[in-house]
Amino acid sequence: MKTIKILTVLSRVFILFSGLALLSVSLMAFLSPQSVMDLVQVQLTNTDAFSSIRGIYGGVGLTIVCTLIYLSIKSPIQGLGFLGMLWGFYALSRIITIFSEGTLGTFGNQWLVIESIMFLIAIGLFSAHKILEKNKELIYEFAE
Repeated sequence: MKTIKILTVLSRVFILFSGLALLSVSLMAFLSPQSVMDLVQVQLTNTDAFSSIRGIYGGVGLTIVCTLIYLSIKSPIQGLGFLGMLWGFYALSRIITIFSEGTLGTFGNQWLVIESIMFLIAIGLFSAHKILEKNKELIYEFAE
């Protein structure tokens, strides 16, 4: 029982840490879309470009952050599954870019490593919850 509580706390901390990371980019996009694009040396040249970055990185990012806060409170296991997909698909997108367009730059390589680690943490915590749930069921059935 104590192990499940510790795992749940660790899961919530990881979910909220991920949310804070995404929130920082989201706020940056709302306040200054160009600063987000400066990270990858892309110049925004018109209002549609600014509104698109503000909407995708700002609006969608904030939606994800709100979802993570909700999931950390109501269902940390689902939150971990969601983050496993989020970080995994981010990493997959970079891998597809390597095969489609060629070698990533320093920024892309750094984030591929970070996103891959975050994916592994999310899946590891998710799997640990599932294993503990299964063991709890086995112990309960054995006790009957």
